[in-house]
Amino acid sequence: MSETPRPYTVGPGLDEIEHAHEIVSRVAKTTPVETSRYLSDLLGSPVLLKCENLQRTGAFKIRGAYHMMSKLSADERARGVVAASAGNHAQGVAFAARELGVASTIFMPLGVALPKLQATRDYGAHVVLGGATVDESLRAAAEFARSTGAVFVPPFDHPDIITGQAALGLDILDDVPDVETVIVGVGGGGLIAGVAAALKQRARRDGRDIRVIGVQAENAAAFPMSLRAGTPTEVAVGRTIADGIAVGRPGELTFEIVKEFVDHIVTVSDDEIAKALLVLLERSKLVVEPAGAVGVAALLTGAAQEAAGELGRTVVILSGGNIDPLLMQRVVAAGLHVSDRYLNLRLMLPDRPGQLARTSELIASANANVVEVLHTRHGNGLQISQVELQVSIETRGSEHKDEVVRVLREAGYDPIVD
Repeated sequence: MSETPRPYTVGPGLDEIEHAHEIVSRVAKTTPVETSRYLSDLLGSPVLLKCENLQRTGAFKIRGAYHMMSKLSADERARGVVAASAGNHAQGVAFAARELGVASTIFMPLGVALPKLQATRDYGAHVVLGGATVDESLRAAAEFARSTGAVFVPPFDHPDIITGQAALGLDILDDVPDVETVIVGVGGGGLIAGVAAALKQRARRDGRDIRVIGVQAENAAAFPMSLRAGTPTEVAVGRTIADGIAVGRPGELTFEIVKEFVDHIVTVSDDEIAKALLVLLERSKLVVEPAGAVGVAALLTGAAQEAAGELGRTVVILSGGNIDPLLMQRVVAAGLHVSDRYLNLRLMLPDRPGQLARTSELIASANANVVEVLHTRHGNGLQISQVELQVSIETRGSEHKDEVVRVLREAGYDPIVD
């Protein structure tokens, strides 16, 4: 006779999550689930995308914010709420406050992306700009809460926030009842803590298991170190395009829930995230922010498969779609470069007429398209009789890139690939 599984000891219970789902459903729409044929072929089993990038406010954050704020007393609502964020949490709190008739003040760092700033204001929040980082904004928000009595709405480490995010796990089970693996991006841990708690408890009730895999940006990966240490541990956050999950230390509560419910945490690089964004844009016609694409990056690199083995029917949560168009432009360029579809070359040419034309003809003969050219006599290491040609070329992948380089070398040039 098999042993009865021990009860889970942390996080919201299934009854709490189901109640939160009813509350959150008042404002959060049921976002679509799209099958990715490209990723399914790659994995050898079905891969589905849960499109929270199409959620109201463009991200999952309204779930936790609305759930927490819906439980405030009349006195607390009268005092208003305050939060700090550079993006999705700001919009989630502002939107939830508007729906509940509560005044909201949001502290945002200087230099916040204009679309995120404007969206937060459009939802009715009073925005206070100041400081260079979100940490500075958080300190200012905490001081505002102390001095005014406003209720501070944290981004992830609060029971009601986590339980509100957990409602997304029930949406996934409604859409894909036979799901075997769910992949979630991880910053402070609020989303994965809630989703994992919902999935694991519902699955146990049904007599089965669901694997949960978290994904962090490698330059902001506090969870792997914290799990090894057995306690929330702060790491230095490096530069990353996935600013939505660039959190240096897990929450106290989210860490305990992740430790209990999550099977694996893996990491991906910025280049891998950029490639994932490009795949989502081209193959699925979905605009996703970098933090929302890390789960797809983990499949493309094989990191999820390496950690967990055969994944089976998999759902990847695309947690947000709020990307600055200027960042999108840079990320697409990076994704093209990583996919060997954008080639930067430098060539040293004799300083005589016709060399630029001849080089262009050779590139054209390889069926490649020149995007940008810089022709200069002022490059480092140039001899008096030389010029440097820097050329950016569109290619169709690694084989085509290699062909362009081969054609130039066979013509006597020595191209340097940047």
